[in-house]
Amino acid sequence: MKLLYFARLRERLGCAQESIERPPEVATVAQLRLWLAARGGEWTEVMQADRSVRVAVNQDMAQADTPIADADEVAFFPPVTGG
Repeated sequence: MKLLYFARLRERLGCAQESIERPPEVATVAQLRLWLAARGGEWTEVMQADRSVRVAVNQDMAQADTPIADADEVAFFPPVTGG
């Protein structure tokens, strides 16, 4: 699975992208966020369930219950504000 991090998430995590092997217990976007948060440090802060982070799976906007698969591309980015 390919993970992408954009904008301030990339800056805080010090990582623009990575490839991971999806653990069998990680089947949804919410479970992926919990798994990443378990890394500790900035990962915990950024990936908390109550944090406003947008997620796209294969370039389609996703929700917490969106299923994910081994070959997916999952992108994380902060909400966009305008004015």
